[in-house]
Amino acid sequence: MADRSLRGVGIGAKSLESEVGVQYADRTEAHYECPNGHTIVLPFAADAEMPALWECRCGEEALLRDATRPEPTKPVKKPRTHWDMLLERRTVPELEELLTERLELLRSGQLRRRSA
Repeated sequence: MADRSLRGVGIGAKSLESEVGVQYADRTEAHYECPNGHTIVLPFAADAEMPALWECRCGEEALLRDATRPEPTKPVKKPRTHWDMLLERRTVPELEELLTERLELLRSGQLRRRSA
């Protein structure tokens, strides 16, 4: 029975299309140099604009060979933390006073945890 079993084509594993008559787009290679000594070679379409920076496998920014490092276009804004937003609404002495009041309520038993 095993000799006569039908074997199918692995759908998705193999393409039934051939490369006969296909014309590929013109390509050019871009060489990126990493500060850690790595060189990255990437193919791009001949008419594509190549980015000046590319992320290397080590995590550093690799610079396109014979290019200058681009200037940052926009200053990076520091993210606001919860503490920063809290200080916009209250001063530190006000926060200390609120903490003292809440601790007194909690210790006296007037303030209880909510049960879910």
